[in-house]
Amino acid sequence: MSILNFFNKEKKVTLDKGLSKTKESVFSKLTRAIAGKSRVDDDVLDDLEEVLITSDVGVETTLKIISRIEKRVSKDKYVNMQELTAILREEIAGLLAENNTEDAGSFALPEDKKPYVIMVVGVNGVGKTTTIGKLAYQFKKAGRKVYLGAADTFRAAAVEQLVIWSEKVEVPIVKQKMGADPASVAFDTLTSAKANEADVVIIDTAGRLHNKINLMNELTKIKNVMKKVVPDAPHEVLLVLDGSTGQNAFEQAKQFTAATEVNALAVTKLDGTAKGGVVIGISDHFHIPVRYIGLGEGVEDLQLFNKKEFVNSLFGNEKEAL
Repeated sequence: MSILNFFNKEKKVTLDKGLSKTKESVFSKLTRAIAGKSRVDDDVLDDLEEVLITSDVGVETTLKIISRIEKRVSKDKYVNMQELTAILREEIAGLLAENNTEDAGSFALPEDKKPYVIMVVGVNGVGKTTTIGKLAYQFKKAGRKVYLGAADTFRAAAVEQLVIWSEKVEVPIVKQKMGADPASVAFDTLTSAKANEADVVIIDTAGRLHNKINLMNELTKIKNVMKKVVPDAPHEVLLVLDGSTGQNAFEQAKQFTAATEVNALAVTKLDGTAKGGVVIGISDHFHIPVRYIGLGEGVEDLQLFNKKEFVNSLFGNEKEAL
């Protein structure tokens, strides 16, 4: 039995189940906030503001959402609570859509970029290596030839973990000895991938934030060296964030967006937290599209992000009322 068939036996966590803790928290807070209310007044909006902030949406994004809702209900204060939740869904989905990106329908790759190079960044412990392994699985499942590059050469465990994933998913990996130059690993990976006509290359990088200048210099060097092999690489700089850390994820996003040109996000560990609202705040604040969300331990549980489905899972769909 191939490893892909083995993985296919794993039961994929549904979006509703993966976000159940956040949804339960948000709905219980909303229910308490509007209990006994018959219209949307200042008190309701104040309570709604508190709900969003305590759900880790973030102050700046929360105020933006409240302002939009306030304008919509200003003409008719007697909007009922079901209509209010519909407006809430629409405004949050609108915010998520303002980064001008379409939701991906599949783990597809641009046909005019081969190999398609993804450089993955993020602090240690956020699920970076696991995300790379799951991405490799999804691309291979889609019939793509995948190469991995172990450029986090500062932690032996990082290389070992990526090797384990490469063996699980049955894709080649390029690695060097501990402490090797990360840019050299990236160069070797792209050279090998290009020679073997790979479709996609995923490069791991070190997750250190103790010195932003060093981080910036290191990531810039890796990018410059990769361009010697693939001139427009990397095509995607994917920042992996741990959703369960809530507002700490904001600070990580701030540090990495200052250090390199991040153009995609993966938010992991959303199944074990009630802080799923952080996805909304980070996407809005940094104007970077959320590409993937992690909803469980299974290899199928790194899922494509869909704005409308995500908002419906958190705040209820059109058929649900508080």
